Amino acid sequence: MSNSTLRAGRPSSAKKATNLADLADKTPTVRVNFDLDREKHVGLKILAARSGKSVTDILRELVDRELSTHPSN
Repeated sequence: MSNSTLRAGRPSSAKKATNLADLADKTPTVRVNFDLDREKHVGLKILAARSGKSVTDILRELVDRELSTHPSN
């Protein structure tokens, strides 16, 4: 017999419930989409995997770093 942890029910019921306080803490976001050379995309994915981060996390960190060194005001 297997020791797997199969459960009946809706998958969404295992998620933490969202309340109004959680929603109030989040700042509005916009989606950014751009083209990237295939080789650069592969390199970005490798970098993310090696650092244990997502591609999104890597790109957000790069944008934050650049904006902190070149403020718009």
